[in-house]
Amino acid sequence: MSRRGPITGLLVGAALLAWLTGCAVGPRFERPALPIDERYTPEPIVLPPAGANSPRQRLRAGSAPAAQWWRVFGSPPLDLTLARALRSNPTLGAATASLDAARETLAAARGALFPTVDASFGASRSGARSGNPVGAFTGNVYHLGAALAFPLDAFGGTRRRIEQQAALTDYQDEQVAAAYLTLTGNVVAGAVGIAAAQTQIDAVYDILKVDAQNLRLILTAAAAGKASGTDVLAAEGQLANDRTLLPPLRQGLDTSRHALAILVGRSPADWRAPEFRFETLRLPSDLPLTLPSALVRRRPDILAAEAQLHAATAAIGIATANLYPSLGISADWNLEAARTADLFAAAAGAWSAAAGLSAPVFHGGALRAERRSAIAACRASLDAYRETVLRAFGQVADALNALQHDAEALAAEESALEVSRASLELTQQSFQAGQSNVFDLLNAERLYQQARLGHARAVSARYQDTVQLYLVLGGDAPQRTLPAGRGGPR
Repeated sequence: MSRRGPITGLLVGAALLAWLTGCAVGPRFERPALPIDERYTPEPIVLPPAGANSPRQRLRAGSAPAAQWWRVFGSPPLDLTLARALRSNPTLGAATASLDAARETLAAARGALFPTVDASFGASRSGARSGNPVGAFTGNVYHLGAALAFPLDAFGGTRRRIEQQAALTDYQDEQVAAAYLTLTGNVVAGAVGIAAAQTQIDAVYDILKVDAQNLRLILTAAAAGKASGTDVLAAEGQLANDRTLLPPLRQGLDTSRHALAILVGRSPADWRAPEFRFETLRLPSDLPLTLPSALVRRRPDILAAEAQLHAATAAIGIATANLYPSLGISADWNLEAARTADLFAAAAGAWSAAAGLSAPVFHGGALRAERRSAIAACRASLDAYRETVLRAFGQVADALNALQHDAEALAAEESALEVSRASLELTQQSFQAGQSNVFDLLNAERLYQQARLGHARAVSARYQDTVQLYLVLGGDAPQRTLPAGRGGPR
């Protein structure tokens, strides 16, 4: 009887045993339950009017930001800037390359489920010498062999490792989505920052015109003997002080331009940002408001925390599988001959096959400690996930309240600006008629200055907080709208 029968039976039996007992030990991951909250604040948010000259915004509950959400601002230069940034931003490129690496690592991990086959070929020359010339020997030996190894994943340790690596790949996928969201948000915020700086600079120039006009009125009054030199100096001092408002605003404008250049992957010397202004940016009137139950399934940071929780759960399965025996089968086939032509002769070959089992007996408590450590790490990941969700809800609540207060502030600033402008005009007329003094004129001018700058800041804050709402709602990051070819060489 051939000896191949028992060996073959042994291999088949080991494989059948692995199949019958094949199971993945440890807990099975389940996605955290969806929140039951229907809103982010104690009371529903209704955005009030923002003054007679400003558009009113409304929240659309149950809706999410559309793809390429920045298009709601209606700015072709902004669209072009975003397209350039998505092609060339190094941070997004690095995140995409890391995702490619994670996917390849996952593919390598999946290879552990399959047998490995290795081939070898070698040649050697050896000789033996003795006192008898007849006994001397020198010759070649050729070797050809193949080896097969198949570790049987009877208790799912390998499958849990694959599951863990898949979860880590999902995490890296969400890191790409987060980088995309951050990039798009920063570019739009940068454009709004440029427009805000321009608006405040325009406000200062308007104030300087008023200063110059008042100085002319006081100089005319002084020439007529109705104002003193002290009055002239006071007006000149007001003009000089207001000029000091310009350099910080210009610095802020330059900083915003430089930051935008870096976001598009260029140096500030090589690329200049478009001249964004609020007159060319449309403030969206209908704003999305994703429900909390939908937010946890679309925000990249929440999904990344969920992926980490999944990986931590799989780690418990890995540590549990280490407590159980491991099975494997192997086979070798070797040929040796003095000539390559004789390698495949019937007498040249030898083969072997084996099935093995190894079980942990004593490891000083290390294996069970590793499992307890994995369980504790999983609890930590669960708490980190909960904190991420709570922080996201808090950010949405902050953005909603900010938009509410922005509308109130803008309405108040608009009213203050109208009143201060009317008061300044009347005071200027009264001063020309000799019914008001220089103090009244300069005081009216300061009130107008405060109202003019306050109105410019209120307009800017409303745009900035609108952008922030789109960001805290997750933007369109889960759609992975990356340009073709992004991610570097393959």
